[in-house]
Amino acid sequence: MGLFDKKYCDICGEKIGLLGNRKLEDGNLCKDCAKKLSPWFSERRNSTVSEIKEQLAYREKNRERAAQFRTARSYGEDWKLLLDEEHRWFTVTRARDLADANPDILDYTALTGCRVDIDESRTEQMREDADGKEVSYVPPRYEYSYDFDIIISVNHPYFDEMRFRLNDSSVYIEPQSTVQRPMMGQMQGVGQRPMAGQMQRPMPGQMQRPMPGRPLPMGRPMMGQTMNVAPVNFDPENSMEYRKYREMGDEIRAALLQVMETARGGGTVQTAPMQQEAPMQQETFAPAPAAAGPWTCPACGGQNSGKFCEYCGTPRPQ
Repeated sequence: MGLFDKKYCDICGEKIGLLGNRKLEDGNLCKDCAKKLSPWFSERRNSTVSEIKEQLAYREKNRERAAQFRTARSYGEDWKLLLDEEHRWFTVTRARDLADANPDILDYTALTGCRVDIDESRTEQMREDADGKEVSYVPPRYEYSYDFDIIISVNHPYFDEMRFRLNDSSVYIEPQSTVQRPMMGQMQGVGQRPMAGQMQRPMPGQMQRPMPGRPLPMGRPMMGQTMNVAPVNFDPENSMEYRKYREMGDEIRAALLQVMETARGGGTVQTAPMQQEAPMQQETFAPAPAAAGPWTCPACGGQNSGKFCEYCGTPRPQ
């Protein structure tokens, strides 16, 4: 076949556009069918048409589980770990409507491990010398950035790892502490003791704090500008944002270790009740009158009592 010959999806039979082909080991897959695969699946190119059909059949059965999922506990901000304690299921998703998004719903017994990965990078900060050239500070100064990932190890036929990031943007830390030179009219008098919360006037020769991406010239800073003081025993734990995501990762890991203990102590998850409860879903998801008392979120299945779902933010049905 030629490069520009028409191609058809071996799953749905539809014609594949010029940029829409997803190659399989022995065939072709259109982008619409590819979207139905598990988001954690990465072996598409090494899969046969038969194997892809089997996975899509699994994904349709998984959609039934997603519709029956009952969120009891939620961890994270953007990507979230959700636990269904009734069915002993868990999932990782950033979607609010589980039935529509169809995230992979796994049994507690599929969990084999969890770890937190904190990735650190550093960039040297530079300054301009008297000739306008970028040179290093003495001693060198660095800006550090951190990213926080959760890696969940699972026993699953189509993937063995679920990796997601806790922070939506990198956490940047400049280890230099800062002091503020007083504005005009705020100078301390000779022998006058500074008021509580005010900073002492910096000594001449201290450097101005550089703006991100812009080196600073040498010289004495202007009134009211911030100045760098060399870091002493730099520790990222001093950053509130760093601690927030590190503690979030520790909390998720602890929750999943508890899930593993529950799975070992409670035996195999019972799947039969899931089929028995299916006819009740129409009653659960049907709009209910705005009355006092608990209610079930139609998006994530969480149990609530307020006006909004505490797990996904969906308003209470009227």
